[in-house]
Amino acid sequence: MASIQQRTKNGKPSYTAKVRLRGHKPVFATFARLTDAKKWATQTEAAIREGRYFKTAEAQRHTVSDLVERYCREVLPQKPRSADHYERHLMWWQEQIGHVLLSELTPPLIAECRDRLAHETTVRHTVR
Repeated sequence: MASIQQRTKNGKPSYTAKVRLRGHKPVFATFARLTDAKKWATQTEAAIREGRYFKTAEAQRHTVSDLVERYCREVLPQKPRSADHYERHLMWWQEQIGHVLLSELTPPLIAECRDRLAHETTVRHTVR
């Protein structure tokens, strides 16, 4: 549920929007205009409900390479029969877009890499 609270500092109003949904951490943001606060609250609440919300600050600290390495470290050991297969694929993605921050990862970038992969001959990588 979203709520907006008006505050006044030095004679200027500001609006703090709060989105609180059961099972999720509360999210807060402050705006100079009420309309901006309402728009943000509506969009953020919808994103949380649809499962596509995550903090931008966290996404700006990690790259695709970090994601691949964590997956290889935490998930692949639980898949011993297919770990080598998955790891080869993940290494290709890491070479292509490993430097990209998660906050900058977009569907068009993924589609571009996917199309490149579909149209080129790849060399099998040796697994670490």
